[in-house]
Formats: sequence, structure tokens, C-alpha cells
Amino acid sequence: MTARAILLKGGRIVDPSQKHNDMGDVLIVDGVVEAVGRVGDVRRDGDAIELIDCNGMIVSPGFIDVHCHLREPGREEVETIATGARAAAAGGFTAVCAMPNTDPVTDNQAAVGFIISQAKKAGGARVYPIGAISIGEMGETLAEFGEMVGAGAVAVSDDGKPVVSAQLMRTALEYARTFGIPVADHCEEPTLAAGGAMNEGLVSARLGLKGIPAEAEEIMAIRDMLLARLTGGHIHLCHMSTKGSVELIRWGKERGINVTAEVCPHHLSLTEDAVEGYDTNAKMNPPLRTIADVEALQQGVKDGTIDVIATDHAPHHYDEKEREFADAPNGIIGLETALSVNLTWLVHRGIIDIPLLVERMACAPARLFKLPGGTIRRGALADVTVFSPDIEWTVKASRFRSKGRNTPYEGMELRGRVECTIVDGRIVYRRDD
Repeated sequence: MTARAILLKGGRIVDPSQKHNDMGDVLIVDGVVEAVGRVGDVRRDGDAIELIDCNGMIVSPGFIDVHCHLREPGREEVETIATGARAAAAGGFTAVCAMPNTDPVTDNQAAVGFIISQAKKAGGARVYPIGAISIGEMGETLAEFGEMVGAGAVAVSDDGKPVVSAQLMRTALEYARTFGIPVADHCEEPTLAAGGAMNEGLVSARLGLKGIPAEAEEIMAIRDMLLARLTGGHIHLCHMSTKGSVELIRWGKERGINVTAEVCPHHLSLTEDAVEGYDTNAKMNPPLRTIADVEALQQGVKDGTIDVIATDHAPHHYDEKEREFADAPNGIIGLETALSVNLTWLVHRGIIDIPLLVERMACAPARLFKLPGGTIRRGALADVTVFSPDIEWTVKASRFRSKGRNTPYEGMELRGRVECTIVDGRIVYRRDD
């Protein structure tokens, strides 16, 4: 039988899971990494080998996004699992974790199974469902974690809604611990955040918009960590946005609490100033904060306080975002700009290097959520991303694979592009412009 083979030739192989950062080749055969290093002449009788010249490019484990919204079922006009999986591949992501705030909510094994079935048909990035913590995300009754995990869920979350009840969160952490999965929480104290449209501060006062104080996030972050300490469960704090949250997470890790945290590219690059002009594409939850918060989050990524960079990809229909700022929905798309934003604001400004970026976008997500991938060692699943770190391009959302167009980066010059994304030894994206 003819082997299905790809040779990635002459790139810089960056794989923090193997402490590998050197020039070389990667040979992929039938969905598995067969050789890494100086592969040489690999032509064999019967093999069909596709050669990809990676000169000047980075070859890394495929990126994994542990936090995105694919909208299906219920909002297929905004995004589908298929369009989301293709957008992810275009962004260099070989796998994504889909949040459960769909319609109906992903709170049972049938809903989990539907997402997995749709993802297999899509042919882009892998899609791993995250099940809801509570039935209907109502915050009242725990969903059946065991059945969802059995069907393929890799974590639980009520993302989009905070788990207000401390008792319910305690029980969720205890229950999830028996299945070895993280509980991912949207940290927001709802009475403090109620009615807020952006960060609370001088800008919100000048614009006449009700603000959300940093404490709304921080109160819930410390509560969740204390409950993780009590239960021994794994709490994963979603989309951190404040300097205080970074300090609290550092405090928790120093005390051995089983806490991990993520930050989004937009919170690493933009501030509340992006809201000037009432640009609804800069409206998100948690909101864009201050430059001091951005710098603290960047430092958290650098020193390991923040484990993962995730997108919180949240597409909305154009008409929804064309409302008064206070009435517009929260969220932006992020799958197809994440790498470039991270390279532009973190790597090319000297805050972190490329190996650390790959660790935060590929290796750590796989390790912490116990997912396949995150490495290109010999014998590993062939999920690989190839990217050029220095190519400059202008963001044009109209060219995205996602159905969403709601990005605050429209028209910006970014540096770094995905060249090729390989999932299970198959090329699912190749740059053609």
C-alpha cells in the first residue's frame, strides 16, 4: 500500500515539549511523525512523498485553542462547526475546544456526540466539546459529567455565565476531579458587573458608559481558587484580564493550589482606548482594561503565571454589532488573528521568544486538558503548524474562513502568518495569498 507522506524540509523546528529548537526536517507518514532532524533522502519504492520547503519558517506542534465558541447548534447563521474548524486551521490551530453555550446548551451526552459528529465531517481542526457545568447553564443543578466525558467532553464550563453559587462550584470541582477534567470558569461577580459595557475608569466616565470594575473578576478568581484548595479539583480560570487577577493566580500557585489560567490575544494587545468612538468590535467580556493590566498579563505569560493563550473566538452577525454600544453583544473573532497578534505584540517586541509562545499555544493546552498533540516527537500524532514569523499583512476580515467579521484588528498591519496546518498527517490549510 502506498504510504501517505509529507516531508517538511529545512525549517526551524520549535518543540518545547522536547526542548527542541534547531534547523531540520520533519517526516510524516500515515498520520504519524516518523522522523525529526536531518532526515535526508527518504524516497522509497511505493511511497508518495509531498515535499514542503520550510526555509525561513517555524515548524511547531499544532496550536490548540482551549476556549472558542462555534455557535452550532442554534446559531448556524453566525458560525458552524465546519466554518469554525476551517477558520481554526487557517489560524494554525489543529484542535479547538468548543464552549457549551449553544442552543440547546451542550449539557448532555447527545449534545456532546452531535458536536463530535459534526466536527468529523468538517475536515478542519479537531473539535473537542466542553460540557456545561449546570443543566441549561442555569447555575442550579449539575449536569451529568460522567456521561458527557464518556461521550467525549474534555472539560466542563458554564462560560458566558459565571457559576454564582459557591456550593455548586465546590460540588463541580469535587465531581470533575473524579473524571480528571478541569472546571473552567468565567470569573465575574454578577452584581458588580451588572449593566457594565466596558472597563470601569476614566474612559468609561468620559464616554458615559457604565463600567465593570476589575474587582468583579478578581473576587470570583480568588473564590474559585479557595474552592480548588478545599476540594483538590482543577480550576481553570478563563480569559483573565486584570493585573490583580495575575497577582492572585501567582499567590494560588505559590501555595500549591491546582489552578491554571488563560489569557486572550486581545487582552495582551489592546486597552480600553480601543472603545473610543464607541467601536462595538472592541466590546467584550471581560472588557479591555488599562495598559497596566496589559503589561501585567504579558508578564504573567512570560513567567508562567498564565499557562495558556486562548482565543475566546466569539462570532456575531454584523447587524448585532451595529447597535448602540451598551446594547451590542460581547465578543470578537480571534482564530485567524491569534498567532499574528501574539507575534506582533509579544515576540517582536521582545517580551517572550518563539519557543515560549509555542509552549503557551500548543504544548501547555495539550498537557493541561489531556489532549492529543502538543508535540512533534517521533511516533506522535502528526498535528503540526508551519508559520512564517516575519511576513507582514493587513487584516481584512472579509477574507476570513470564519463567518464572523467582528474584529478590532480590521485594517491593522500584523507580522507573522500561518503557512500550513497539518491535522492527523493531512494538510487542512495552506496559505494561498
